[in-house]
Amino acid sequence: MNLETNSLTLDAPQYLSAGMLVMIRLSGLMVFAPLFSSAAIAPRIKAGFVIATTVLLTPAVAAIPNLRITLDVRSVLGELGVGLVFGLSLMLLNEALMFAGTLLGMQFSFSLVNLMDPNSMIETPVLGQMLSWLGVLVIIGAGLDRSLLAAVVRSFRTVPVGQAVIEAKTGAALAMMASGIFLAGLQLAAPVIGASFAVEVTISLIGRLSPQLPAMVMSIPLKTMVSYAVLIGSLAVWPGWIEHHFVALLDAAGRLVAGL
Repeated sequence: MNLETNSLTLDAPQYLSAGMLVMIRLSGLMVFAPLFSSAAIAPRIKAGFVIATTVLLTPAVAAIPNLRITLDVRSVLGELGVGLVFGLSLMLLNEALMFAGTLLGMQFSFSLVNLMDPNSMIETPVLGQMLSWLGVLVIIGAGLDRSLLAAVVRSFRTVPVGQAVIEAKTGAALAMMASGIFLAGLQLAAPVIGASFAVEVTISLIGRLSPQLPAMVMSIPLKTMVSYAVLIGSLAVWPGWIEHHFVALLDAAGRLVAGL
């Protein structure tokens, strides 16, 4: 009854202000979050999605107590920070996949094979883009995009509109999370790196035993074929790894938002 009374006491300007703050929080997902930030989605579709979601959420958000419905610098920066915490945290998964693709490209002798990434507008390794597409497919197939939206909706109860304050410790926590990119990428590429290293050691030993064999000529195609075989075999466990790390990053983002 108190929630209904609270929502009824809001007039039209306050509803518009609350809706604007909700829209600002949701906009952080459209900039950095996987799938939502894809350049393949037209800006008009992103804007329409944010507006439609804002219209649906504003009546429920306005009924939450302890709101601070004021369009000042503190409220705008706080709501933008909440959205960016979710977006930046989940963007680390895509960066880990790109780093793993860079390591794999070195093992496949593809270090100079780059393509233009439409999201970042920079040249990225071809294997890195392939792994990024795999990550998007896993996110869609496992329904993790809906989990992300549900977490953002729950954040309005955890941190009411206008109450978020971004502190220095939040940035430090994001920096610590970003340091895990290298370990995560190395974990993904470890089977291929190990197989490639074993092939190089074997060919080096054969070259020592039989100097007349063209060991250097044989190493590149053999290493590439073995690496491909190991990569195809290890792809079976990648969807589970991607889903696990997406959920872990989403939980970490939720804890950061709860501390704002």
